[in-house]
Formats: sequence, structure tokens, C-alpha cells
Amino acid sequence: MQPWIQSDLHSMLSKSRFFFRNPQQLVERIVAQKQTFTLLLGVIGGIALLVGGIGIMNIMLVSVTERRREIGVRMAIGANARAIQLLFLIEGVVLSVVGGALGVVVGLSVAYVIAYFAKWAFSFFLSPLLLGFCVSVSVGIFFGFYPARKASRVDPIVALRDA
Repeated sequence: MQPWIQSDLHSMLSKSRFFFRNPQQLVERIVAQKQTFTLLLGVIGGIALLVGGIGIMNIMLVSVTERRREIGVRMAIGANARAIQLLFLIEGVVLSVVGGALGVVVGLSVAYVIAYFAKWAFSFFLSPLLLGFCVSVSVGIFFGFYPARKASRVDPIVALRDA
């Protein structure tokens, strides 16, 4: 190589920085980033389920408080604690089923609208929808159990007297 070419090349390259990367390192970084995003979305989903469950429980506790007289009358005419508990548990499940169905419909609608305007192909898999719906119902059962249990333990005499 001519000395003048080497000095010109050296003067041009001395101002530039070069990084050499191994493709395996890039793949490892992408995998690590994907795991971080999966964990982040899982935590956000868990928090959303917890907040939704607490909302269901609060609604059901308010319902139990407002319907104390009804609970007292039902128990006074022969309803046992199990029937009262089942009544409120079914209400919690219905509330979560309606919420889960609305979530599926709204989620699919928003995804379709985004795909339509972005000119993407729209497709969905049934298993994530069913999984999300089942988790919604499970949250309703789990968080609706305490208010249902509380309603079943109401003393009918006290409930009728306080109302």
C-alpha cells in the first residue's frame, strides 16, 4: 500500500468510530428485551386484574349493605346462608362475565379499527380471548366470595331491625 494512501485513510478514519458486533449478541439482546417486555406486560395485567377485582368486591359490598333488609327478609322466610351466599356469588360472576364480554368486544373493536386504518391484515386467535374471559370470570368468583360470605352471615333479626 502506498504511504500517501495509508496516511489519507488514517486521517479519514481517525475521526470515525467503528463498532463490530456479533449477530449472536444482537439476538441475545433482543431476547432479553422481549423477556423484559413480557414481564412488564404481565405486571401491568396483574395490577389491572387486582384493581378490577377490588372494584367488583367494592360494588358487591355496597350491594350487600344496601340490601340488608332484603337479606333479612329472605332469611326470615326460610332461606339458608348457603342460598344467600350463592345469590351474591352469582351476581359477582354475572358482573365479571359482562365485564369480560365487554372487554373482549372493545378489545377486538379497537384492534380492528387500528388494523383498518393502518391497512394491516386483521386476524385473531380464539385461545387468548377465551383465556382472558376465563380469567375475568375467575377474578369475579375470587373477589365476589368475600361479599357473598358476608351477606350469608347477616343476622336476620338485626337486618330487619336496622332497616
